[in-house]
Amino acid sequence: MPRKNAKSTKLVVQNAAKTLLANIRFAGIDGPIRTITVTSAIPNEGKSTVALNLAQAIATSGKSVVLVECDMRRQSIASMTGARSQGGIYAVLSNQMTLDEAVAKTSQKNMYVLLAEPHIINPSDVIASKSFARMVEELADKFEYVIFDTPPVGAFVDAAEVGRLSDGVLFVIRENYSKRNEIVEAFDQLKKAEVHIIGAVVNCCEVDTSEHYYSYYSKDGSRRTAGSVGVPDVARGDGSSSVVGAGEHAASHVTAPVSDAPAGKRFANRR
Repeated sequence: MPRKNAKSTKLVVQNAAKTLLANIRFAGIDGPIRTITVTSAIPNEGKSTVALNLAQAIATSGKSVVLVECDMRRQSIASMTGARSQGGIYAVLSNQMTLDEAVAKTSQKNMYVLLAEPHIINPSDVIASKSFARMVEELADKFEYVIFDTPPVGAFVDAAEVGRLSDGVLFVIRENYSKRNEIVEAFDQLKKAEVHIIGAVVNCCEVDTSEHYYSYYSKDGSRRTAGSVGVPDVARGDGSSSVVGAGEHAASHVTAPVSDAPAGKRFANRR
């Protein structure tokens, strides 16, 4: 899309993220979707950016949210947000720190992050552990929303493991980037893991105007702009999904500078 000024582009991305959040809420027919796993088929599709934008939208809506860095081999949350902590996921699981001590408070009200330490050995074993599952439950008790940024499905099993522990999975697809067979294979892998796939998010969409910054895809594959449909059917009982575009240049314009969280700081339940 033609680049607009930074303020205009940031506003468009924020609106797209708010629309995505609304669609997730509409998808919670059988119960609220509060713990969300974000993944993609292959690297560089923008899943971490989508996860961050979604967390910011949740925080802006007045709900507490923690963004958990589960892509332990290719960490990005700290650099994207500026977050710093003396410990992270591994410190919590190995009882070196409490969860309250490891969670870092950001400069954005209601938004927190739980980072992953560098050079964690065997991340897949860490995520598959009972200790990790207990940590997920504790996070869900403390915060109204928990967002997990996980590795691409085509590379590791981590996303499927985390997906089984969460209320649903968002599948990020970068437009005109990943191949169809890569998407299908990754989607099939998630289905075999019996996770709840909320829907797919189209990232880096080319659009003509801000009003059409995101698009929906119907079951037959036809594309519909936001102005031509009402509330989309994000998740259907037959396993098909609608797609919501998250926007272009999101990483360049949507960031959340954070302050360092002092060690030992206790957090009350944020639910």
